[in-house]
Amino acid sequence: MDLGLEGLRAVVSGGTKGIGRAIAETLAAEGVDVAICARNADEVKAAVAALAAKGVRATGRAVDVADGPALQAWIRDVAAEFGGLDIVVANVSALAISNDEAGWKSGFDVDLMGSVRMVEASMPFLEKSKAASIVTISSVSGREIDFAAGPYGAFKAALIHYTQGLAYNLAGKGIRANTVSPGNTYFEGGVWNKIKDGNPDLYRTALGMNPTGRMGTPQEMANAAVFLASPAASFITGTNLVVDGALTKGVQL
Repeated sequence: MDLGLEGLRAVVSGGTKGIGRAIAETLAAEGVDVAICARNADEVKAAVAALAAKGVRATGRAVDVADGPALQAWIRDVAAEFGGLDIVVANVSALAISNDEAGWKSGFDVDLMGSVRMVEASMPFLEKSKAASIVTISSVSGREIDFAAGPYGAFKAALIHYTQGLAYNLAGKGIRANTVSPGNTYFEGGVWNKIKDGNPDLYRTALGMNPTGRMGTPQEMANAAVFLASPAASFITGTNLVVDGALTKGVQL
């Protein structure tokens, strides 16, 4: 299937590792010019070089999405460099598990407002695009109560609600908005890699809950996100695509 992505322009937050990196690389492989941000400048530089090697325009910047002015300036600069924007992928998370005020604040600033600010800063450019698409990365923790109940789950649930509201309100402008909710996703250096080493009992419990007998990969999550971002999904908007290997048991109505 031709996804119709070649020549489009995308911004991806959290694009140096894990799901965000896989999304950025998959977009680039489809011929999309890609801009990424993350907090570590060296990791951004290395990821941009890998993306550019795929033959597309690639750029990046060290940005903390909790810093609204810095995030907005980056979006404006990318749009100026690329001559516009077509795809926005809001992917970052503070991974706030602790149920204290600091956890709630970081989850709000990064998971929720980092996505809101990114979308709002991109809106003037999306409104001029003929293939405008927003994809937010939520989690199955936003759908079910699990060990991440508290800030992480609450703000991931809020992201789904926010994105569906965008879909409804922006449909008349031809801008689509969807969410991907990954299940447990394993990669080297990721949260489940750290849990495997630091809390093996929790890791075994989580692994045993999935009937597939394994966790997902960043590429499997990226495949879903890139499809939703693409013109091939032109009549899909306002959906929350759960990619979890049958981990969750609730029926999504």
